[in-house]
Amino acid sequence: MTSVNSPFEAYLDDLHTITILLPSDREHLFHKSFTVTDDKGVSSTLSMSDCFSIENFVKCICHSSVQLQAGCRQIITDAGGLSAELLMGAVIRTPGFDELYSYDGNLGPSYREQEITLEVWVPTALNVSVVLKDPAGNEQVLPMVKRERGVWEICTGREQYGKFYRYRALINGVWREAVDPYVQAVSKNGEWGVLLDPSDAKEEKISVPSLAQPTDAIIYEVHVRDFSIHPNSGMTAKGAYKAFTENDTSTDKGFSTGMSYLKGLGITHVELLPVYDYEGVAEGEEDGGYNWGYNPVHFNAPEGSYSSDPAHPLARIRELKQCIQALHANGLKMIMDAVYNHVYDMNLSSFEKLVPGYFFRMDEYGYPSNGTGVGNDFASERKMARKFILDSIRYWLEEYDIDGIRFDLMGILDLDTMRKARELAASIKKDVLILGEGWDLATPLGADRKTTIINAKKIPGVAFFNDRFRDLVKGSTFLHGDRGFSMGDEGKKEETLAAIRGTVQYSTDSDRLLEDPSQSVNYVESHDNHTYWDKLKAAVPHQPEQRLREYQKLASSMVILSQGIPFLHAGQEFYRTKQGCENSYNQDDLINRLDWDLREQHEADIQEVRRLISIRKQHGAFRLSDKEKVERHLAFVQAPASVIYYTLKDVGAYGRWTDIAVIHQAWEHPEELMLPDGGSWEIAYAPGPGGKFFSVSDGRITVNKIGTYILFKA
Repeated sequence: MTSVNSPFEAYLDDLHTITILLPSDREHLFHKSFTVTDDKGVSSTLSMSDCFSIENFVKCICHSSVQLQAGCRQIITDAGGLSAELLMGAVIRTPGFDELYSYDGNLGPSYREQEITLEVWVPTALNVSVVLKDPAGNEQVLPMVKRERGVWEICTGREQYGKFYRYRALINGVWREAVDPYVQAVSKNGEWGVLLDPSDAKEEKISVPSLAQPTDAIIYEVHVRDFSIHPNSGMTAKGAYKAFTENDTSTDKGFSTGMSYLKGLGITHVELLPVYDYEGVAEGEEDGGYNWGYNPVHFNAPEGSYSSDPAHPLARIRELKQCIQALHANGLKMIMDAVYNHVYDMNLSSFEKLVPGYFFRMDEYGYPSNGTGVGNDFASERKMARKFILDSIRYWLEEYDIDGIRFDLMGILDLDTMRKARELAASIKKDVLILGEGWDLATPLGADRKTTIINAKKIPGVAFFNDRFRDLVKGSTFLHGDRGFSMGDEGKKEETLAAIRGTVQYSTDSDRLLEDPSQSVNYVESHDNHTYWDKLKAAVPHQPEQRLREYQKLASSMVILSQGIPFLHAGQEFYRTKQGCENSYNQDDLINRLDWDLREQHEADIQEVRRLISIRKQHGAFRLSDKEKVERHLAFVQAPASVIYYTLKDVGAYGRWTDIAVIHQAWEHPEELMLPDGGSWEIAYAPGPGGKFFSVSDGRITVNKIGTYILFKA
C-alpha cells in the first residue's frame, strides 16, 4: 500500500509500464502529466496510453522509455508537483521480472566453522534486516547487505548460533516480518527460525538395497500419530517419530505391532503423511488438536507435534532422522508426502510477506486462484517458486535420506517443474519413487502444462494415483452407494480389465491416458475419503460382516496382484474404519488412530495379505516393468460376468513359474472354468484355509467363494 500522505497511488505493472490511480474526488488537482525519478535523482518523462474511470479512481496507464527497477526508491511526480512512491504491482508476475531477478545460488542459512551466513531473496525490498532473539527474549536487529538479483545477505559470527531469527523487510511502504522460507530449524509452533545446523543432529545413514524398477515397490501409507497412539499399540512413544524406532512391540495378546508388524507384512515403502512443520496442531500441548498435515507452513523443517520435545529445535530433526533410519534398518524405504501446491494461509506465509504477489497464481481478475480448494495455488512455473521446490527436494533427499516423494495435488504443478524434480531426485537416488495426484484442477495454467494423468505420457518416471482403478474396483468415491467389481458389480468388469493392466481409460473406447504400469499407482483406499470398510457399510449395508470382509480381501488382492505399483492404506488389511467419517483430517484419535485391537482380531486375514505380497515379490510376472511386457504376457480369458480371469504366459524368465492363471471371483456361487492349455496346474493361493473353496480336475477349476485364486505351471 502507499503512504497515507501520498495524494495518489502508482504501481509498476511491467518493467516499462506504470498504473497510476488518482482519487476521483480529487481528479481536478492533477495535471495528468508524470515523470519518474530514480534513486540517483535521474528523472524521465512518462507517456500516457490510456486514462479512464474505474470505481473511485481515474486510472492512467503510463509508459517509461527507461527500464524501471525493483528494490529501489522511485518517485512518480505530477506536473503540478504532487508525488507518490512507485510501488511494485503486477510486474513481479511478468517473465521480464523473472529474467531480471531470478537467482541460481544458495538461499537460507549456511554454517561454517567461524561464521553463519543468511541469504534471502527479497527483490522488491528497500531495506532488509535480520531480527535475532536470545533465550532471555532480548532482540537484536542487524542490517543485511543487498547483493545481485534481489538477494540480501548477512555474515555473522558463531556466537549467534542457537538464536531465534526472522527477517524484517520494507516493501511497498510497509515493514513486514517473516520467518525464512528456507528455514531448517524452527521454534515451538514455528513462530521463529532457529540458527541451528541440521547436521548437528546427524544420524548414520543405513543403506537399503535398490529397487530394480518402480513396480517392485509396495507402498504402505501411514500417519505418524495414527501409527502408535492406540492404547494397544505396544509402543511407548505414542504419536511420535520415536515410535518407529521401537522394535519387537506387540499387543496385549502378543501380536506384532509397529515396526515388527510393518516388516512382517512384506511391504517395501512406508509413505508418511506430511512431516514438515504444519499448522493445525498446538505443539507440546496435551489437547493440541489433530491434523493430517496438509497445512504447510515451513517446508524444510520437521513438524514438532511428533517430537518428544517441541521446544527443543534439534529434537524434532534428530527424531525424524532416527525414524527414517529405523525404517531403513528394517529394510524399508521412506516416501515423504510433499504439499508444494499451496500454503496454509497465503497472506501469513513467508513467501507472500517477503515477495508479495510473486509465489502464487492470480486469476484474470487479479485475485488468488483456488484450484487447490484452500485459497491459494503455488506458482511453480515461476523461476524462484520452481527453485524453492527443487531446493527443498534436494534438501530432504540429501539431509534426511528419504527415498521417494508423494506430491499432493500434483496437477497444480507444471510439467517442467515436475520433470526437473524427477531428474534431480533420480540424480541423487537412482531408485527414487516419484508419485502424485494427477487430478485436473481449475488453476490458471494451460491444460498442456499441468502434471495431470492426461499428460502422463509427457513425463515418464512419474507415477500417478490411478483413480479409475479405485472407482472400478471399489466403486465411485463420490457416490457412496456405487459399487465396484469387488463388491459384485458385474457392469464394471470390462473396464476393470484395463485397470488390471495398469492403464487409465475413462471408457472402453477412449484413449489410454496412462498405459505404462510403472506410472500406475493402484489403490482402493487412502487417507482421503471413506476407508474401504466404511464404503462397504454405505454401499452394501445389509450384507453380513463375513461377506463384507470377503469383498475387502478381494479388493486388496486386486491391488496387490495387478500390474503397476500397489498402494495400501495402513490398516486396510484388517478392515480399518473411521466410523463412517469421510474427511477425518482434523478429527480426534478415536476416529483416525490405527486400531491395533482389529489387528488382533484379524490375524488370519492379515496372513492372507502377507501371502499375496510374498507371491508378488517372488514372481516378477506380477510387476512387469513396461507396457510391452504386459501386452506380451498378460491375456484375459473368457469368463462369466462375476469372474475376472487372466493368464500370465511364458513368464519363466521372471520367476520359477512358466505360466500363471489369476481368477477374481466376485459372487459366491460355483463357477467352472477351463484351465489354459491343459496340463497340470497347481494352486498357489486361494481364499480361506485348506483349499476347500475350489477343486481342480480334468483341466478345469471350480471356484465357489468370493476371492482370488492363483494357479501356476512350474
